[in-house]
Amino acid sequence: MVPVIASETLARAHVQGAGDKTVNWLGAFATCGGNNAVQSSIIVYEIAPGDHLGWHTDATEESQYIISGTGELHMEDGVHAIGPGSVFALPANVRHDVSNTGTETLRAVAFFAAAMFTQTFDEVMLPPNTHVLGTPNREG
Repeated sequence: MVPVIASETLARAHVQGAGDKTVNWLGAFATCGGNNAVQSSIIVYEIAPGDHLGWHTDATEESQYIISGTGELHMEDGVHAIGPGSVFALPANVRHDVSNTGTETLRAVAFFAAAMFTQTFDEVMLPPNTHVLGTPNREG
């Protein structure tokens, strides 16, 4: 049986940069290996106006769908406007950031092509006071 997850009811973890307080967002794993998925992972996240995810790389390919809000996808080669209905794919290990440039919360879904993966941030992230975040099952 395939469960349908009401993502709006998932408890979000609050993540913030140790030094840059505008690195500030809420996120939750909807699925990952061993949790309603075998070969992929899904994160739902929210960024308040004026805040951003923080520059980072993902150890696997990532695709995103922007549900609401407006912002920018920052890449080493430039900045791209994003808004409701925007979709994009990011190759593994490509440094990027997403910022909220609008007046309402930016809400998005990120799809990862792996059941377990890590994200390496430039900024130390609180919690858990490390540069590396990822799926709950990444320890094996």
